[in-house]
Amino acid sequence: MKELVIIAGPTASGKSSLAVALAKKTDGEIISADSMQVYRRMDIGSAKIRPEEMQGVPHHLIDILDPSEDFNVSLFQELVKEKAAEIRGRGRLPILAGGTGFYIQSVLYDIPFGKEETDPALRERLEQEAERLGTDAMEERLKEKDPVSALAYHGNRKRIIRALEYHELTGKLLSDKNREERMRPTAYDAAFFCLTMPREILYQRIDERVDQMMKDGLLEEVKSLKEEGVRRDATSMQGLGYRQLYDHLEGRYPLEEAVERIKRETRHFAKRQLTWFKREKNVIWLDRSEFRDEEAILERMLTGL
Repeated sequence: MKELVIIAGPTASGKSSLAVALAKKTDGEIISADSMQVYRRMDIGSAKIRPEEMQGVPHHLIDILDPSEDFNVSLFQELVKEKAAEIRGRGRLPILAGGTGFYIQSVLYDIPFGKEETDPALRERLEQEAERLGTDAMEERLKEKDPVSALAYHGNRKRIIRALEYHELTGKLLSDKNREERMRPTAYDAAFFCLTMPREILYQRIDERVDQMMKDGLLEEVKSLKEEGVRRDATSMQGLGYRQLYDHLEGRYPLEEAVERIKRETRHFAKRQLTWFKREKNVIWLDRSEFRDEEAILERMLTGL
């Protein structure tokens, strides 16, 4: 049996349900690899798995922070290493499931995060510029310096600022650093599965999921977070759905346009997720359209463990 199983893939590809099914067959426990599901009271927009959907399988790194708190890849890596060791210590299989590629990469390759690559004063200056000029202007600046990172972090102010900060401090490209890190030996004997499907089907699933989120009360969820004092520049509000509806609530565009922006930017995000995972080595790709049902996918996964 492997030390770690990874189930990755684009948003709306069905990772959560497949992870639960695999955990039930392998006596596993699931660690969320989603940068938004760590936040309490952010259930709808993060597509957080419901208690009844967990089917009794233990889930970790869900609902551990308040929306006003910061969360980053270094903290994620630390928490996952602790949880994976605890799970293996119980004689069970840790299953890391989610779509945040860089977070998964940080664990798989045990990437070191050095303080020399950060500068609080520079970070604050860039954040002030982003507040004054807007995210789009900062993204255009990043395109001139590091177009690969600009594409990967489209619309994500925090990560755009991080890439600009890294470039100013080191003179290097964050995208080059990420590529080099993929060449590191893996820290675990892991099975890395990535879900995919024909793009038109995936995009339809995304659009339908956004419509369902709105019916389920996503606007009210964002309104409640705003009213409790969560700022627009908080890490939690960088998530898809949250930032667009927050902007709507601040009068930047009407609700219909906000919803269309969520759909469009989620489709773009899914495309970038697939591009990220295609760069990984030793990934076992599972195209849902090639399997008769989820049970058949599970059978294929079990042969890789």
